[in-house]
Amino acid sequence: MMNIFKFIVGAALLLIVLREVFEVILLPRHVIRRVRLARVFFRSTWKAWSKIAHHLPQGPRRDLFLAHYGPLSMVLLIVLWASGLIVGFATIQTSFPGPVHDHWLSALYFSGTNFFTLGYGDIVPRSGVAKGFAVVEAGIGFGFLAVVIGYLPVLYQLFSDREKQVIELDARAGSPPIGAHLVCRHNEGEAIEAIDVLLRDWEHWAAQLNESHLSYPMLSYYRSQQ
Repeated sequence: MMNIFKFIVGAALLLIVLREVFEVILLPRHVIRRVRLARVFFRSTWKAWSKIAHHLPQGPRRDLFLAHYGPLSMVLLIVLWASGLIVGFATIQTSFPGPVHDHWLSALYFSGTNFFTLGYGDIVPRSGVAKGFAVVEAGIGFGFLAVVIGYLPVLYQLFSDREKQVIELDARAGSPPIGAHLVCRHNEGEAIEAIDVLLRDWEHWAAQLNESHLSYPMLSYYRSQQ
C-alpha cells in the first residue's frame, strides 16, 4: 500500500508540473485557473522582493534591484519546474523494487542523472516498469531543456519589441515623454498630420502588448529601461 501511495504522489506531482510547463510556455493564451503553481510563485516572491525594495533609497539603486526580479524569477521558476519533475520521478522509482527502493537519496540521484541525460550507470533499475519510467524521464528531461532553450529567446524578443517603440518616443516627445511636447514638436516642424501615423503605430503596439502580456504574464515583471 505504501508503494502504491508513493507512485500516486509522484505521478500527481509530475502531472501538476507538466501541466504548468505546458500552460506557461506552450499554450499561447491566458489561462483562467485560480490555483496555479506559477501564479503562486510570482505573487509570493514579488511580494517579498518589492517589500525589500521599499527599504532601499529611491533612485537608481532601487530601480536596478527591481529590474533584477523579472529575469531572476524566470530562472528560479525553471529550477522549480525541473526540481519538481526530478522529485516526482524519484518518488515513483522508490515504489518499484530495485537498487533505489526505499533509498530516497539514491532515487533522487538516479532521477537527476536520468533527467539531465548524464547516464553514469552506477545505479540501474531492475524491473521492466522502472526501466520504462527511466526512459520516459530521460525523454521528458531532454524535451524540457529544449523547450526552455527555445522559450527564452521568444520572451526576450517580445520584451525587445515592447521597449523599441518606447525608446523611439523620446525623440518625438522628450525625455521623459510628455504629450504637450509631442504636439509642439510636430507643430514646429509643420508635421501635425504625422501624429495620426504615430498614434496608429501606438495602437498596434498596444494591441501587441495586450496579446503578449496575456499570453506571457511574466513579461509584466520585466522592468522597462524607460
